Amino acid sequence: MSSVPKRPKLDGAAIDGSAGTNEEESEALELIDACQNEIDALNEKASEEILKVEQKYNKLRKPCYEKRSELVKRVPNFWVTSFINHPQVSGILDEEEEECLHALNKLEVEEFEDIKSGYRINFHFDENPYFENKVLTKEFHLNSAAASENGSDWPASTSTPINWKEGKNLLKQLLTKPYGNKKKRNSEYKTFFDWFSDNTDPVNDEIAELIKDDLWPNPLQYYLVPDIEVEPEDEEDNDDNEEETFEDEDGEDGEGEDDDEDEDDK
Repeated sequence: MSSVPKRPKLDGAAIDGSAGTNEEESEALELIDACQNEIDALNEKASEEILKVEQKYNKLRKPCYEKRSELVKRVPNFWVTSFINHPQVSGILDEEEEECLHALNKLEVEEFEDIKSGYRINFHFDENPYFENKVLTKEFHLNSAAASENGSDWPASTSTPINWKEGKNLLKQLLTKPYGNKKKRNSEYKTFFDWFSDNTDPVNDEIAELIKDDLWPNPLQYYLVPDIEVEPEDEEDNDDNEEETFEDEDGEDGEGEDDDEDEDDK
């Protein structure tokens, strides 16, 4: 299959005949380039207007989120259940961390006012036997605007230092614990607190993005996920096979009795 020959990149200068194009084609390409510049300008303007709309609706959504947070406090273990039921987030939860997250009474995602510069995730905890902190925050600065305000490099993320109680440092314990008896993990992070404390690659933090864009907007869908029995179809198949076996045995017994009766009649 023949490939289309590459054309020289337009730089505002006319493309002469030595480049393999005639004057008509050169003029057309320059006009296309001008149209593309107009399209790019409109796209940039659209992005700015979309951002303004998103800022407006972030303010309108805030009272709804606050109301939801108050209602969630009336449902025991709402957040830890939502975490456990989330197909990706659950992959970094250790059993001991699940116990710790029973103290999680509020999750809160706050986007910075201009949205594009970053966001923070706040985890609010009741008194618990694991650490002293009432709030753990993971904050993301994704462009120069956010960084300049805080005097930090960008992109970057920061995490609240966890004040572990004596003998309860789950991060230290779980990172040195063998994983042979744990559920399979498809993540670069070994545990939840490993993710929380790691700030090496804020731009590609998949867990943070899942919390911000999926779990936070609608946690109810994960809280209400029904319990799924392990391999229910296989159990049904076994029941069907057992029923067929009983039927076959009954059928054989019946035939035997009929034969005996026929012999007696003779």
